[in-house]
Amino acid sequence: MAFVITEPCIGVKDASCVEVCPVDCIHTDDQSDMYFINPDDCIDCAYCESACPVNAIFDEFTVPAQFREYTQKNRAFFRK
Repeated sequence: MAFVITEPCIGVKDASCVEVCPVDCIHTDDQSDMYFINPDDCIDCAYCESACPVNAIFDEFTVPAQFREYTQKNRAFFRK
């Protein structure tokens, strides 16, 4: 299991999740308008979920239907 950052992060890019991640698996770049969680490195600690000020982070099994595409978007970010 991994956590997924979803649509509410777009345009916000608050780094609270990055600051609490013990394995440094949350990243972005200058071209992206949100953060992404590397599913291969995520240890499922859930620290990021509670740190997110816009409630954009879910474990991959509870991502709301309207945000499910973000599971793949998070994976794709790390395949660049």
